[in-house]
Amino acid sequence: MIRAIVTGTGSALPAHRVSNAELAARVDTTDEWIVERTGIRFRHIAAEHETTSTLATDAAREAIAAAGLDPAQIDLIVLATATPDQTFPATATKVQAALGIDDCVAFDVAAVCSGFLYAVQVADSMLRAGVHAKALVIGAETFSRILDWEDRTTCVLFGDGAGAIVLEATEEADGRGILSTRLHADGRHNGLLYVDGGPSTTGTVGKLRMKGKEVFRHAVVNLAAVMGESLELAGLTPADVDWVVPHQANARILDATARKLNLAPEKVVVTVDRHANTSAASVPLALDVAVKDGRIQRGDIVVLEAMGGGFTWGAAVVRW
Repeated sequence: MIRAIVTGTGSALPAHRVSNAELAARVDTTDEWIVERTGIRFRHIAAEHETTSTLATDAAREAIAAAGLDPAQIDLIVLATATPDQTFPATATKVQAALGIDDCVAFDVAAVCSGFLYAVQVADSMLRAGVHAKALVIGAETFSRILDWEDRTTCVLFGDGAGAIVLEATEEADGRGILSTRLHADGRHNGLLYVDGGPSTTGTVGKLRMKGKEVFRHAVVNLAAVMGESLELAGLTPADVDWVVPHQANARILDATARKLNLAPEKVVVTVDRHANTSAASVPLALDVAVKDGRIQRGDIVVLEAMGGGFTWGAAVVRW
Protein backbone atom coordinates (compact mmCIF):
# COMPACT_ATOMS: atom_id res chain seq x y z
CA MET A 1 0.00 0.00 0.00
CA ILE A 2 1.32 3.41 -0.98
CA ARG A 3 1.28 5.99 1.80
CA ALA A 4 2.33 9.66 1.82
CA ILE A 5 4.85 10.52 4.53
CA VAL A 6 6.02 13.95 5.62
CA THR A 7 9.75 14.24 4.98
CA GLY A 8 10.30 17.99 5.42
CA THR A 9 8.73 21.17 6.79
CA GLY A 10 9.48 24.85 6.30
CA SER A 11 8.08 28.29 6.98
CA ALA A 12 8.54 31.96 6.16
CA LEU A 13 7.40 35.18 7.82
CA PRO A 14 7.63 38.80 6.67
CA ALA A 15 10.46 40.74 8.27
CA HIS A 16 8.15 43.34 9.82
CA ARG A 17 6.67 42.18 13.15
CA VAL A 18 3.88 44.35 14.57
CA SER A 19 2.97 44.36 18.27
CA ASN A 20 -0.44 45.10 19.73
CA ALA A 21 0.96 48.34 21.10
CA GLU A 22 1.96 49.44 17.60
CA LEU A 23 -1.54 48.65 16.32
CA ALA A 24 -3.09 50.60 19.19
CA ALA A 25 -1.29 53.69 17.91
CA ARG A 26 -3.30 53.57 14.66
CA VAL A 27 -6.46 51.66 15.62
CA ASP A 28 -8.89 52.25 18.49
CA THR A 29 -7.82 49.21 20.55
CA THR A 30 -5.46 48.19 23.34
CA ASP A 31 -3.00 45.38 23.97
CA GLU A 32 -5.13 44.18 26.88
CA TRP A 33 -8.30 44.02 24.75
CA ILE A 34 -6.62 41.98 22.01
CA VAL A 35 -4.83 39.56 24.36
CA GLU A 36 -7.89 38.93 26.53
CA ARG A 37 -10.15 38.10 23.58
CA THR A 38 -7.74 36.38 21.20
CA GLY A 39 -4.39 35.60 22.84
CA ILE A 40 -2.62 37.48 20.02
CA ARG A 41 0.40 39.63 20.89
CA PHE A 42 2.23 39.96 17.56
CA ARG A 43 1.69 39.46 13.85
CA HIS A 44 3.94 39.79 10.78
CA ILE A 45 2.89 42.19 8.01
CA ALA A 46 4.25 41.87 4.48
CA ALA A 47 6.18 44.74 2.94
CA GLU A 48 5.47 45.85 -0.63
CA HIS A 49 8.10 43.50 -2.07
CA GLU A 50 6.84 40.52 -0.03
CA THR A 51 3.99 38.63 -1.68
CA THR A 52 2.17 35.36 -1.23
CA SER A 53 4.43 33.75 -3.84
CA THR A 54 7.71 35.02 -2.35
CA LEU A 55 6.75 33.84 1.14
CA ALA A 56 5.55 30.51 -0.28
CA THR A 57 8.81 30.07 -2.19
CA ASP A 58 10.92 30.73 0.91
CA ALA A 59 8.89 28.23 2.95
CA ALA A 60 9.11 25.70 0.11
CA ARG A 61 12.90 26.00 -0.11
CA GLU A 62 13.15 25.22 3.62
CA ALA A 63 10.85 22.21 3.36
CA ILE A 64 12.67 20.81 0.32
CA ALA A 65 16.05 21.23 2.04
CA ALA A 66 14.73 19.55 5.20
CA ALA A 67 13.58 16.61 3.06
CA GLY A 68 17.05 16.35 1.55
CA LEU A 69 15.74 16.83 -1.97
CA ASP A 70 16.58 18.91 -5.00
CA PRO A 71 13.68 21.10 -6.22
CA ALA A 72 13.80 19.30 -9.57
CA GLN A 73 12.60 16.12 -7.80
CA ILE A 74 9.25 17.73 -6.91
CA ASP A 75 6.56 16.65 -9.38
CA LEU A 76 3.48 18.15 -7.71
CA ILE A 77 2.82 21.52 -6.06
CA VAL A 78 -0.50 22.23 -4.33
CA LEU A 79 -0.70 25.71 -2.86
CA ALA A 80 -3.53 26.81 -0.57
CA THR A 81 -4.28 30.53 -0.49
CA ALA A 82 -7.11 33.06 -0.42
CA THR A 83 -4.73 35.89 -1.35
CA PRO A 84 -3.07 34.89 -4.64
CA ASP A 85 -0.58 37.18 -6.33
CA GLN A 86 -2.92 37.46 -9.33
CA THR A 87 -6.46 36.39 -10.18
CA PHE A 88 -4.66 34.01 -12.54
CA PRO A 89 -2.40 32.20 -13.18
CA ALA A 90 -2.14 30.08 -10.05
CA THR A 91 0.38 31.28 -7.49
CA ALA A 92 1.70 27.69 -7.40
CA THR A 93 3.10 28.20 -10.91
CA LYS A 94 5.02 31.28 -9.74
CA VAL A 95 6.54 29.19 -6.95
CA GLN A 96 7.38 26.47 -9.45
CA ALA A 97 9.24 28.97 -11.65
CA ALA A 98 11.02 30.56 -8.67
CA LEU A 99 12.24 27.13 -7.56
CA GLY A 100 13.61 26.44 -11.03
CA ILE A 101 11.36 23.44 -11.67
CA ASP A 102 10.93 23.09 -15.42
CA ASP A 103 7.81 20.91 -15.43
CA CYS A 104 5.48 19.63 -12.74
CA VAL A 105 1.81 19.77 -11.90
CA ALA A 106 1.14 23.03 -10.02
CA PHE A 107 -2.18 24.54 -8.95
CA ASP A 108 -3.90 26.48 -6.17
CA VAL A 109 -6.61 25.39 -3.75
CA ALA A 110 -9.06 27.93 -2.31
CA ALA A 111 -10.65 26.98 1.02
CA VAL A 112 -9.47 29.95 3.11
CA CYS A 113 -8.25 28.92 6.58
CA SER A 114 -8.96 25.24 5.83
CA GLY A 115 -7.03 25.47 2.58
CA PHE A 116 -3.95 23.65 3.82
CA LEU A 117 -6.03 20.66 4.98
CA TYR A 118 -7.77 20.58 1.60
CA ALA A 119 -4.39 20.74 -0.14
CA VAL A 120 -3.03 17.91 2.02
CA GLN A 121 -5.93 15.63 1.10
CA VAL A 122 -5.60 16.45 -2.61
CA ALA A 123 -1.86 15.78 -2.61
CA ASP A 124 -2.24 12.64 -0.48
CA SER A 125 -4.83 11.24 -2.90
CA MET A 126 -2.65 11.95 -5.94
CA LEU A 127 0.39 10.34 -4.32
CA ARG A 128 -1.50 7.25 -3.18
CA ALA A 129 -2.92 6.87 -6.69
CA GLY A 130 0.63 6.43 -7.93
CA VAL A 131 0.41 9.44 -10.24
CA HIS A 132 3.10 11.45 -8.44
CA ALA A 133 6.03 10.67 -6.15
CA LYS A 134 7.04 13.86 -4.35
CA ALA A 135 4.65 16.69 -3.52
CA LEU A 136 5.14 20.16 -2.14
CA VAL A 137 2.09 21.29 -0.14
CA ILE A 138 2.03 24.97 0.82
CA GLY A 139 -0.23 27.31 2.76
CA ALA A 140 0.60 30.97 2.12
CA GLU A 141 -1.22 34.24 2.71
CA THR A 142 -0.88 38.02 2.70
CA PHE A 143 -4.15 38.77 4.49
CA SER A 144 -2.94 42.26 5.37
CA ARG A 145 -3.78 43.19 1.76
CA ILE A 146 -7.51 42.50 2.26
CA LEU A 147 -8.03 43.87 5.77
CA ASP A 148 -10.14 46.92 6.52
CA TRP A 149 -7.75 48.82 8.79
CA GLU A 150 -10.68 50.94 10.01
CA ASP A 151 -12.42 47.84 11.42
CA ARG A 152 -10.76 47.21 14.78
CA THR A 153 -12.67 43.96 15.33
CA THR A 154 -10.98 42.23 12.37
CA CYS A 155 -7.73 44.01 11.46
CA VAL A 156 -6.06 43.06 14.76
CA LEU A 157 -6.68 39.35 14.21
CA PHE A 158 -4.67 38.55 11.10
CA GLY A 159 -1.09 38.34 9.87
CA ASP A 160 0.93 37.18 6.88
CA GLY A 161 3.15 34.15 6.37
CA ALA A 162 3.69 30.80 4.69
CA GLY A 163 4.31 27.20 5.68
CA ALA A 164 5.14 24.14 3.59
CA ILE A 165 5.62 20.39 3.81
CA VAL A 166 7.08 17.80 1.48
CA LEU A 167 5.05 14.61 1.07
CA GLU A 168 6.68 11.55 -0.47
CA ALA A 169 4.95 8.39 -1.67
CA THR A 170 6.37 5.18 -0.26
CA GLU A 171 5.32 1.54 -0.02
CA GLU A 172 7.45 1.03 3.08
CA ALA A 173 6.16 3.68 5.43
CA ASP A 174 6.70 1.60 8.59
CA GLY A 175 3.33 2.79 9.88
CA ARG A 176 4.20 6.42 9.20
CA GLY A 177 2.42 8.92 7.00
CA ILE A 178 -1.05 10.35 6.55
CA LEU A 179 -3.44 7.91 8.20
CA SER A 180 -6.71 9.71 7.47
CA THR A 181 -8.24 12.97 6.28
CA ARG A 182 -11.76 14.33 6.61
CA LEU A 183 -13.14 17.49 4.99
CA HIS A 184 -16.44 19.39 5.12
CA ALA A 185 -18.07 22.50 3.67
CA ASP A 186 -21.37 24.31 4.29
CA GLY A 187 -21.95 27.30 2.00
CA ARG A 188 -25.05 28.41 3.88
CA HIS A 189 -22.80 30.34 6.27
CA ASN A 190 -21.13 32.51 3.63
CA GLY A 191 -22.30 35.72 5.30
CA LEU A 192 -20.48 35.05 8.56
CA LEU A 193 -16.95 35.21 7.15
CA TYR A 194 -16.26 36.53 3.66
CA VAL A 195 -14.61 39.17 1.49
CA ASP A 196 -16.97 41.75 0.01
CA GLY A 197 -15.43 41.75 -3.46
CA GLY A 198 -14.42 39.55 -6.37
CA PRO A 199 -13.80 39.62 -10.15
CA SER A 200 -17.29 38.47 -11.17
CA THR A 201 -19.29 40.53 -8.66
CA THR A 202 -17.67 43.88 -7.91
CA GLY A 203 -14.53 43.78 -10.01
CA THR A 204 -12.54 44.69 -6.90
CA VAL A 205 -10.48 42.71 -4.40
CA GLY A 206 -12.72 43.67 -1.48
CA LYS A 207 -12.16 43.58 2.27
CA LEU A 208 -12.59 40.87 4.89
CA ARG A 209 -15.85 40.89 6.88
CA MET A 210 -16.60 38.66 9.86
CA LYS A 211 -19.22 38.09 12.54
CA GLY A 212 -16.87 36.84 15.23
CA LYS A 213 -19.29 35.44 17.82
CA GLU A 214 -21.13 33.27 15.31
CA VAL A 215 -17.86 32.02 13.78
CA PHE A 216 -16.55 31.13 17.24
CA ARG A 217 -19.64 29.04 18.02
CA HIS A 218 -19.46 27.07 14.78
CA ALA A 219 -15.69 26.61 15.03
CA VAL A 220 -15.71 24.89 18.42
CA VAL A 221 -18.46 22.45 17.42
CA ASN A 222 -17.15 21.70 13.92
CA LEU A 223 -13.49 21.31 14.84
CA ALA A 224 -14.15 18.91 17.71
CA ALA A 225 -16.45 16.85 15.48
CA VAL A 226 -14.08 16.60 12.50
CA MET A 227 -11.13 15.72 14.71
CA GLY A 228 -13.19 12.89 16.18
CA GLU A 229 -14.15 11.71 12.69
CA SER A 230 -10.57 11.70 11.42
CA LEU A 231 -9.34 9.79 14.47
CA GLU A 232 -12.11 7.21 14.07
CA LEU A 233 -11.16 6.75 10.40
CA ALA A 234 -7.57 6.11 11.51
CA GLY A 235 -8.70 3.63 14.16
CA LEU A 236 -7.52 5.89 16.98
CA THR A 237 -8.95 7.81 19.93
CA PRO A 238 -8.06 11.18 21.50
CA ALA A 239 -5.99 9.26 24.07
CA ASP A 240 -3.64 8.17 21.24
CA VAL A 241 -2.88 11.74 20.18
CA ASP A 242 0.56 13.15 20.95
CA TRP A 243 0.07 16.58 19.36
CA VAL A 244 -2.73 18.68 17.91
CA VAL A 245 -1.64 21.36 15.44
CA PRO A 246 -4.72 23.54 14.98
CA HIS A 247 -5.57 26.54 12.87
CA GLN A 248 -4.33 29.51 14.88
CA ALA A 249 -7.40 31.76 14.87
CA ASN A 250 -8.09 32.46 18.52
CA ALA A 251 -6.65 31.08 21.75
CA ARG A 252 -10.14 30.66 23.21
CA ILE A 253 -11.20 28.45 20.28
CA LEU A 254 -8.11 26.29 20.79
CA ASP A 255 -8.87 25.90 24.50
CA ALA A 256 -12.56 25.13 23.96
CA THR A 257 -11.84 22.55 21.24
CA ALA A 258 -9.28 20.77 23.44
CA ARG A 259 -11.78 20.61 26.30
CA LYS A 260 -14.45 19.09 24.06
CA LEU A 261 -12.10 16.23 23.19
CA ASN A 262 -10.66 15.93 26.72
CA LEU A 263 -7.20 16.73 25.38
CA ALA A 264 -4.53 18.08 27.72
CA PRO A 265 -3.76 21.73 26.85
CA GLU A 266 -0.04 20.95 26.72
CA LYS A 267 -0.68 18.69 23.71
CA VAL A 268 -1.94 21.62 21.63
CA VAL A 269 0.65 23.54 19.61
CA VAL A 270 -0.07 27.26 20.00
CA THR A 271 1.54 30.00 17.92
CA VAL A 272 -1.40 32.42 17.65
CA ASP A 273 0.29 34.70 20.18
CA ARG A 274 3.22 35.38 17.83
CA HIS A 275 1.70 34.87 14.36
CA ALA A 276 -2.00 35.82 14.76
CA ASN A 277 -4.38 34.25 12.22
CA THR A 278 -2.49 33.57 8.98
CA SER A 279 -5.38 31.69 7.35
CA ALA A 280 -4.14 28.80 5.15
CA ALA A 281 -0.58 29.34 6.41
CA SER A 282 -1.36 28.91 10.10
CA VAL A 283 -1.34 25.10 10.36
CA PRO A 284 1.92 24.53 8.43
CA LEU A 285 3.55 27.48 10.24
CA ALA A 286 2.67 26.01 13.64
CA LEU A 287 3.69 22.53 12.48
CA ASP A 288 7.12 23.78 11.42
CA VAL A 289 7.61 25.48 14.80
CA ALA A 290 6.83 22.25 16.66
CA VAL A 291 9.09 20.19 14.40
CA LYS A 292 12.02 22.60 14.70
CA ASP A 293 11.81 22.93 18.48
CA GLY A 294 11.81 19.14 18.84
CA ARG A 295 8.34 18.61 20.24
CA ILE A 296 7.16 16.45 17.35
CA GLN A 297 9.21 13.27 17.15
CA ARG A 298 9.31 10.22 14.86
CA GLY A 299 6.31 7.98 15.48
CA ASP A 300 4.15 10.66 17.15
CA ILE A 301 0.45 10.84 16.29
CA VAL A 302 -0.22 14.38 15.08
CA VAL A 303 -3.68 15.80 14.30
CA LEU A 304 -3.95 18.81 12.00
CA GLU A 305 -7.24 20.73 11.94
CA ALA A 306 -8.72 23.98 10.64
CA MET A 307 -11.93 25.83 9.87
CA GLY A 308 -12.41 28.80 7.59
CA GLY A 309 -14.78 30.90 5.53
CA GLY A 310 -17.30 29.07 3.43
CA PHE A 311 -17.65 27.48 5.95
CA THR A 312 -15.00 24.87 5.26
CA TRP A 313 -13.35 22.66 7.85
CA GLY A 314 -11.23 19.57 8.05
CA ALA A 315 -8.67 17.45 9.88
CA ALA A 316 -5.86 15.03 9.11
CA VAL A 317 -4.18 12.39 11.24
CA VAL A 318 -0.46 11.81 10.64
CA ARG A 319 1.96 9.35 12.15
CA TRP A 320 5.24 11.26 12.07
